[in-house]
Amino acid sequence: MALLDSINFAYSLAGLLVGVLIGMTGIGGGSLMTPLLILVFGIHPETAVGTDLLYASATKSVGTGVHSISRSVDWQIVSRLAMGSIPATVLALYGLTLLGPASHETGGLITGVLGTALFLTAAALLFRGFILKFYANRIGELGHQRTNWATTATGFVLGVLVAISSVGAGALGVTALLLLYPRLPMVRIVGSDIAHAVPLTLVAGIGHWFIGSLDWMLLASLLIGSIPGIIVGSFMANRVSEAILRTLLSVILAGVATRLVFA
Repeated sequence: MALLDSINFAYSLAGLLVGVLIGMTGIGGGSLMTPLLILVFGIHPETAVGTDLLYASATKSVGTGVHSISRSVDWQIVSRLAMGSIPATVLALYGLTLLGPASHETGGLITGVLGTALFLTAAALLFRGFILKFYANRIGELGHQRTNWATTATGFVLGVLVAISSVGAGALGVTALLLLYPRLPMVRIVGSDIAHAVPLTLVAGIGHWFIGSLDWMLLASLLIGSIPGIIVGSFMANRVSEAILRTLLSVILAGVATRLVFA
């Protein structure tokens, strides 16, 4: 009963709404939840990021299980990404500890990186087709060795972005993998990206826990709403135009990014 009394159902409602959008679009919670926690609920940026990372790890673990059962995860790609992302996460977290948890400098860095990551995510959603076509015409498919190195480098960039802002493992990761593995079916691209997000967000979330930027009751409140939300959103996914959803999300993310960066 004491645990139930500690649950904030306003956060649970936010989790429900974000969960529905995640289920409908597949866009990671970081792009939606972290800005919501900062701008609407006034949560300190570092606490919002740290809590959202474990939130993402929990929700994407379920998705990874589903994709694993359907054999839609390329574990070699996941391992190549992790070879870059895990060391990058550790380095980024160490940098945050040098700035000092909950400091003004840390908050400014997080909101700046978060805003930039949201702009990039919005562009990846809105212009993905153009980006893929331009890349195919100008660069084309890389050789095996160069693809492996580029995958690890991609993981490194994603690790820095996710550790600091909790954004990047969703739309940005999928777009990067589509460029690097054009012959791979979309379902394996998505499955591999989700599977990679689990260890990445888990390591980053644990790191934020150790430096004191995690709110366990906030996390519990969010999960209470988001788990049923993801289920509902998954059933609604085929009933709403994907093009409309991608455009709407792009506009929302660009607007949120503008407020974060220029507030």
